[in-house]
Amino acid sequence: MFGFLHNLGPWELIAILAIVLIIFGPGKLPEVGKSIGKAIREFRRSSTEATEEVEEALKEQQAGSNAKS
Repeated sequence: MFGFLHNLGPWELIAILAIVLIIFGPGKLPEVGKSIGKAIREFRRSSTEATEEVEEALKEQQAGSNAKS
């Protein structure tokens, strides 16, 4: 998904950070970072819950098919 990140060097990262700093300003950066962190945590939590639900459904399906055999 983010394969292009392997091609980023230190100068590209500095340029990206400078652009972000110009756009949002130094006062907003902590808020932006906090929001991004919350979004990542929520995504991971949702992803973990979805994975657990799928695994549980597969176990139930396998248990049901084993009982019929």
